[in-house]
Amino acid sequence: MQDPVPHDRHLVGWLSLAQLISWGSVFYTFALVMAPIERDLGLSRAQSSLAFSLALLVEGVLAYPVGRWIDRGHERLVMTGGSVLAGACLALHGLVTGVVGFYAVWAGLGAAMAAILYSPVFAVVTRRFPNDFRRAIITLTFLGGLASTVFIPLTAWLIAHWGWRQAMVSLALLHWLVCAPLHLLTLRGAPGRLLPGASDDKPVATSLARHIRSAPFLLIGVFVTLMMAVVVALPAHMVTLLRENGLSEVWVIAIPASIGAVQVLGRLLLFFFEHHFDVHVANRLIPCLIPLGLIALLVAPLLPATQVWVVLLFVLLYGMGNGMLTIVKGTAMAQYVNRDHVATLNGALGLPLALARAGAPLLLGLLWTPQVGYRNGVWLLLALSLLGVAALMLAQRFSLSNRVLTA
Repeated sequence: MQDPVPHDRHLVGWLSLAQLISWGSVFYTFALVMAPIERDLGLSRAQSSLAFSLALLVEGVLAYPVGRWIDRGHERLVMTGGSVLAGACLALHGLVTGVVGFYAVWAGLGAAMAAILYSPVFAVVTRRFPNDFRRAIITLTFLGGLASTVFIPLTAWLIAHWGWRQAMVSLALLHWLVCAPLHLLTLRGAPGRLLPGASDDKPVATSLARHIRSAPFLLIGVFVTLMMAVVVALPAHMVTLLRENGLSEVWVIAIPASIGAVQVLGRLLLFFFEHHFDVHVANRLIPCLIPLGLIALLVAPLLPATQVWVVLLFVLLYGMGNGMLTIVKGTAMAQYVNRDHVATLNGALGLPLALARAGAPLLLGLLWTPQVGYRNGVWLLLALSLLGVAALMLAQRFSLSNRVLTA
């Protein structure tokens, strides 16, 4: 058995910095510019919100071709070009004067997100470090997980002091002066079409089609899509949900803010202790933290005397689970389907994931009623999370059984 080759810490460190900037300046910026954009352009909340949904849709549509380009060895061009495009769109964002331009720049930012966020960079380190990609991905998520902590106050300060137009130009410069050069300089010498040592002698297209039709791929797709729907549905409604449960305003603000820090804590624990337990057991247990957290959230209103403590248990379980779930979702395709085509296989899930991200918060809102609040919606999220966990366990069983049969 081949000894694990450690990942290049310097390369992963620089890519982590680019992830911090990319997530913070693009993904988390929209919520801050929504109000001034509505005021200056005369848009309704529905009109402004559509721009971010459009970005997510474009990101999902482009995920598959971006994955194919990375699998063909063009990761440097993809991620450098994505950073240049992100900078251009942010700079143009500062010049928009109407709704058409507003939608156009966010469609462009969606294309940039497909090339610079977690999916492409996870594929890059998986291809470069096939025996240590999981640890590289955990490292990448440390700074990515702090993007909101750093950039929400930073962008808010820029908007308050310089105005939203100049703030967008300032964020654009970070992509042009930091992210694009980092990707250009660090991603030289990309692996070719297949990873060294790949044993698949069939044509690439035939091999890829076989993997896409396989049970492990379909089950991993179900797992990733369902868990994505669950973890993106709650944040948009968290403040209202906690208020309905009768918590004080201090807790209503503190609890959502603490989830991000707990996510990073979960990743730190995984980084330091993952070598002490079987990775497949860890992959089964980590997603279970999400339904356990949702159960605590459902139970909390029934225990008024200890409600705050039960909600804090939800924060601990859900936050740590969500933080480590990013690693499980980012590595499952390589571990249980195929490493050689990991970018393309993850890209094939781009549109379902985009629909899940866009539709889950809306569905949770539609399930809200004045009589029971969000309770029915949380029950649905619990059911979806349990189905997602079951799908992952079945994918593990099929994958490991196939390995035994072909060994």
